[in-house]
Amino acid sequence: MSSLVEVQKKFLSSPKYAVVGASKDQTKFGTKVLKWYQARSKDVTPVHPKEDELEGLKTIRAITELPAPTETSISIITPPKITLGVLEQAKALNIPALWLQPGAEDATVISYVKENGLEDKVIYGGPCILVEGDGIIRSLL
Repeated sequence: MSSLVEVQKKFLSSPKYAVVGASKDQTKFGTKVLKWYQARSKDVTPVHPKEDELEGLKTIRAITELPAPTETSISIITPPKITLGVLEQAKALNIPALWLQPGAEDATVISYVKENGLEDKVIYGGPCILVEGDGIIRSLL
């Protein structure tokens, strides 16, 4: 099993990113995470079931629409019930790494991660990309 640091490095080594949970609300963490990627010139796609565009970027409706899913790390900032569905899709698409932001998981989500052997792909349990992301990027240089 990979360590948290190894999974975080794998996550931030991807050529592409997606954010599930961004919205038009500038105060929400999903939008802050999307803007974090933009501020670092990362190739990021927002995923939203209804909006056509967020922060000037064209959205896709679901991660199943990702053009290169096996090259895309996904940040998830959604309620646990939604997170579970995204994880199920991500497993089927062979997404390389997922970062569940604080509050996106519950006991059911964590059980799913463990029962499906996703611990080496999923960051959960508290770390936030807004806090730790830059340090991880520096460690990759």
